[in-house]
Amino acid sequence: MICGALAAGGLAAAGVTALAPEEAAASSHREAPLISGTPQYDNTDVYAFVSPDKPDTTTIIANWIPMEDPAGGPNFFTFAEDAQYDLRIDSNGDAQEDLLFRYTFKTHTKNDKTFLYNTGPVESLDDPDLNITQTYDLELIKLKHLKPVSKTKVADDVPVAPSNVGKASMPDYNTLREQAVHKLAGGAQTFAGQADDPFFLDLRVFDLLYGGNLSEVGNDTLKGYNVNSIALQVPNSFLTESHEQPVIGVWSTTQRKNAQGYYAQVSRLGNPLVNEVVNPLKDKDKFNASAPRDDAQFLENVTNPELPKLIEAIYKIPAPDEPRNDLVDVFLKGVKDLNQPPHVTPSEQLRLNTSIKPAAKPKRLGVLDGDNAGFPNGRRLTDDVIDASLQVVEGELLGAKNDLGDAVDKNDKKFGKYFPYLANPTEGSRGPLAKGVDGGNDVRSQLGDALQPAGTQSSDDMRLIAASAGAGAGGIVLIGAALMWWRRMRNRAY
Repeated sequence: MICGALAAGGLAAAGVTALAPEEAAASSHREAPLISGTPQYDNTDVYAFVSPDKPDTTTIIANWIPMEDPAGGPNFFTFAEDAQYDLRIDSNGDAQEDLLFRYTFKTHTKNDKTFLYNTGPVESLDDPDLNITQTYDLELIKLKHLKPVSKTKVADDVPVAPSNVGKASMPDYNTLREQAVHKLAGGAQTFAGQADDPFFLDLRVFDLLYGGNLSEVGNDTLKGYNVNSIALQVPNSFLTESHEQPVIGVWSTTQRKNAQGYYAQVSRLGNPLVNEVVNPLKDKDKFNASAPRDDAQFLENVTNPELPKLIEAIYKIPAPDEPRNDLVDVFLKGVKDLNQPPHVTPSEQLRLNTSIKPAAKPKRLGVLDGDNAGFPNGRRLTDDVIDASLQVVEGELLGAKNDLGDAVDKNDKKFGKYFPYLANPTEGSRGPLAKGVDGGNDVRSQLGDALQPAGTQSSDDMRLIAASAGAGAGGIVLIGAALMWWRRMRNRAY
């Protein structure tokens, strides 16, 4: 019965059910002991794909800060100021980065005498009511044999799209998203800000294997959660070694400044799920601090993986014979005649053949389903990497055909058709409407509920609430009472 449910696509990442929760959690969400305690530096996912609307460019997306609760105020979600967020490109397959795009962030506060992230409805990124803002610089570093040969600041003080506090605070978030897209020289574009977490899967394997009887399967665990995203769109010709060698390797890292003022790498991500279900606990922190050129130290984790053995022990599905050279080809070299560089050095990177045009109708299983524009040839936002990876790990490429999966086949939100393609973040005000409100965008705070407002909360109301910030609890109660009286008088006048 269990095997039948698995074959029908009933169970996600089956083997991880025997792991402790801290060992595996949605791509790189809290995947290693040290980084799980510092989410601002935790790189959750990397995507690289030929841009569907601009096939002469490649889009790279990297996400940080897992499991952002949309209502997580008053301190919403910012990039760290003591970090370097890097997108790294290997143009020739030698396991060394040739291009490095470095993002560094600054936080700005207009009024530190209020607890509010915003003091009124925010209509633009330069709105005075947006109290906490961030900007970033983007630097391009070209390297040869790991030594910088040039450094160029390609963007300076670019605004970051804010956390989506709610409909009353940010009634038109899409406008804020569009204003955060910044055009660069040569047809490139950049974006940084909050977004809906694009990774989709069912993580509830830890509740006694999906409820003990698979009754909980098929739920997108990351539905409603946000991440902080960096997106970069660059012409293919700039990223590749040559027209004859169009394959690039992509990964992202985070460096954090230590007490001595030096930066140390604390997070790394290329292919999804590697540091979750391939590396054992003893290697997880080491992997996050390592570079692809040193990946020989982790080779046995790939050739003799634990995951198929766990699946066999729990579900009696035979594990493929070892050593698993098929996994080496897919995840460390690239698929031959698809996305493998001619003189490749085996290393863990997300490899993309930029000469393969985007699919008119992308298939969620990518290459496994005949769609060579998808995973593991890069990774698109719509690629179902859980199902594809699980099927490959269980021997799909060795002739052991299977249809394993988690019954979550797409994201809960639709992705955009244009850069940065990410879905807008879920807003903090996603609860039920206030009493007395018929619908539309009238979402109320708890104070608004008590007042039973007839219309949307005005900016005057918000500023009055903001004025109470420094008054303490008693002051807030008094101002709340004054606000109630004022609004009743206003409604009578209308």
